[in-house]
Amino acid sequence: QVQLVESGGGSVQAGGSLRLSCAASGRPVSSLVIAWFRQAPGKEREFIARIGRPAGWTYYADSVKGRFTISRDNAKNTVYLQMNSLKPEDTAVYYCGAGETAATVSDDYLNWGQGTQVTVSS
Repeated sequence: QVQLVESGGGSVQAGGSLRLSCAASGRPVSSLVIAWFRQAPGKEREFIARIGRPAGWTYYADSVKGRFTISRDNAKNTVYLQMNSLKPEDTAVYYCGAGETAATVSDDYLNWGQGTQVTVSS
């Protein structure tokens, strides 16, 4: 069983940056597909980015491409989401999910963290 714990959320002004962390236990992150999703109030959970296995290929949603970067530290068994040039529309609860396939659909991810709130003010 994989356990995931997100951290690093907070409040920031538009144009600012945050780095989210997704610490995993139970399996090496290099053996998993790890993705970040976000969910704003009243909206569906939205795919943001994923990092594949074992080579770590990355893929991004168009809405964050060029602003967000997903990366992995195998020694710390942690996946990061560096978020730059934040916009008010990035405000949401951010979740990391672990799965076996390179998917953009939340149902394909079997394990989830508890989420971390990101609030971007204008």
